[in-house]
Amino acid sequence: MNISKFLYLGVLGVFALTSCSDDDDNTTDMNNGTADLYATSHADGNVTKYNLLTNEATVYTTTATDAEGIYYSPEDDSFTIASRGATQNSLQTYISISDLVSTTASLNVDITGPAALQSARDLAVSGNFYVVSDNTANNNRLFVFERSNGSFTLSRTINVDFPLWGIEFVNNDLYAVVDTTNELAVFTNFLSSNPSDASISASKRVAVEGIVRTHGLDYDGDTMVLTDIAAAADGNFDTDGAIHVISNFNTKFNAVANGETLELTNQIRISGASTLLGNPVNVVYDAEADAVYVAELANGGGRVLAFSSVSSNTSGTATPAVNNSLTGVSSLYLYKN
Repeated sequence: MNISKFLYLGVLGVFALTSCSDDDDNTTDMNNGTADLYATSHADGNVTKYNLLTNEATVYTTTATDAEGIYYSPEDDSFTIASRGATQNSLQTYISISDLVSTTASLNVDITGPAALQSARDLAVSGNFYVVSDNTANNNRLFVFERSNGSFTLSRTINVDFPLWGIEFVNNDLYAVVDTTNELAVFTNFLSSNPSDASISASKRVAVEGIVRTHGLDYDGDTMVLTDIAAAADGNFDTDGAIHVISNFNTKFNAVANGETLELTNQIRISGASTLLGNPVNVVYDAEADAVYVAELANGGGRVLAFSSVSSNTSGTATPAVNNSLTGVSSLYLYKN
């Protein structure tokens, strides 16, 4: 199934995606395949699934009260979230979620990981390994969990020398946001280079010109998208955010030396009051549709925003094609098949 177009109508304010059938008559089949956008929330731990083909939404009530970081696995039709809070500090997996087709569904957790987390920020998955970035005042850690035989085990704990937020696997390399800065770091061959507990430094760190404080990141089709939350509070904090779109990312990033700057001329920056971007804490990029989905936490108390044709845009302001309220939205995951 080829989801080739990003339009909009329906449940997310306005969402639709066209898909091409296997025959040659160019007939659109809106029900062929899967295109689901998952969103977590700080407000209640719920997970909202937006079906981008049918314009339907399902709200899953989980046992978490706060979540940040989510991944969907088609192998057992499950999503895994990183739960947060004083008494909830683990990965939680919920299996066979698509069997529940009502608009709201209450779930019981099927797999609970070890209680190791303190302040989860993001979740990145490579094979059976689930990596959680965890950022506290005294500890900046990457917890590596292995999912096997219906359970999670803590495989290793990696201490790093900078505060973490968003993380993203690009092949075997793990990219990480350097919180409170405009920097992006990479850990080359992260899993194979760190087979056990360790304290490490990034393989490379670069500054991203134009960003005040980066937070979220996502990579698809050799395009990296980063978010800039700028001020976290006070003033115009709810409208001072931005997204940065970097096409031909590998070539551009590799050309920048460790400690140097990726120049704004090699990026597209989308910002301004009309974008409704204030604290864009998480982001998903769909290269095939050239669409960016944003978890915007500050503006309006929480919004799921989307922007189309982002790689062909020029730096400047834009109006979101989608503007949907979701209180406390914290992270997103897009699954297409």
